[in-house]
Amino acid sequence: MHFRYLAWDDRFANNQSDSPFDQLWNLFQELLTITGGDVSEALNWLTELDRDYDITDEFDDYNVGDFIEELAERGYIEYDEEQNQIIITKKTERSIRQRALREIYRSLQKGGEGQHKTDFSGKGLERKPESRKWQYGDDIGQLDSTGTMMNMLKHSSLNQFDLREDDLQVYDTDHYTSVATVLLIDLSHSMVLYGEDRITPAKKTAMALSELIMNNFSNDSLDIVAFGNEAWRISVSDLPYLKVGPYHTNTQAALQMGRHLLQRKKFKNKQIFMITDGKPSCMIENGQIYKNSFGLDRKIINRVLDEAVKCRRNQIDITTFMVARDPYLQNFVEELTEANKGRAYYASLDNLGEYIFADYIRNRRKRVR
Repeated sequence: MHFRYLAWDDRFANNQSDSPFDQLWNLFQELLTITGGDVSEALNWLTELDRDYDITDEFDDYNVGDFIEELAERGYIEYDEEQNQIIITKKTERSIRQRALREIYRSLQKGGEGQHKTDFSGKGLERKPESRKWQYGDDIGQLDSTGTMMNMLKHSSLNQFDLREDDLQVYDTDHYTSVATVLLIDLSHSMVLYGEDRITPAKKTAMALSELIMNNFSNDSLDIVAFGNEAWRISVSDLPYLKVGPYHTNTQAALQMGRHLLQRKKFKNKQIFMITDGKPSCMIENGQIYKNSFGLDRKIINRVLDEAVKCRRNQIDITTFMVARDPYLQNFVEELTEANKGRAYYASLDNLGEYIFADYIRNRRKRVR
């Protein structure tokens, strides 16, 4: 074996993940999530951070201007003539979703990717150790050759092997199921009140969940519904751009839309994930908005609970992820959970995504109240 030594090339001094572009790119994606996909605002924030904390001082001949040029060269931003502004591209939207997924996965245990494992036997990927008699329709690819041979030898002789249908043994596999999910995201003004940014982690979770389903659970379905004064469907590509509006919280409309969407799905397992600060404050009555922002109005609460019962009758589980700690709001969530026989998580803003994904991958095996 011979070694050939060459002159040192400074390009290999740093790992690609530590390059100036990648360091700024990671920060820029976080700022895009917070600003709702507003490129100009995110770049202004990045410039201010660089000015205040000298971020680019550690880079050799690389500044925010160079970063912006490289963003365009790599196809992460482009100029939209109709909007007369710089916007992010589809490539950036997907990168933000993937980043959110990686961020949440760091705190999750391994396992569960690809399918939702159940306690039943059937068609699946993971083979059980025991085998059983073959039945019509069983996958012959799961044949237990040793067990089949032993059965055949019981009625065969040294001169003639006599293989019969009853001799065939096949391995069972763990049964995997598919799930139809509707994710509800509260965009009411209270999601940014009281000195807490509740909407950014909610958006991250939604983006990560969508990326997970599209890449690892291809047989599942995901619909996303935003709600404020009313409820409306959004697409995966809309997620980075979500912003809290001057809205009240129409929880009843959100649950109703989720139920209607799931009723059209031909899935045995149906569920609603709702991220909210837990305070229903309006509903639609006779075509008009009835609202009460000063407490938990019993009229509004009862309408929400009625919808939760309808979901239960349609075998739709509701999992509420509460991002507020007010005791009286938690009491409402308890009522909602009891009405639906679902579950509730009182998650902090730091572990919101962890709770959602741990529950999703386990296929809702564990109830936490």
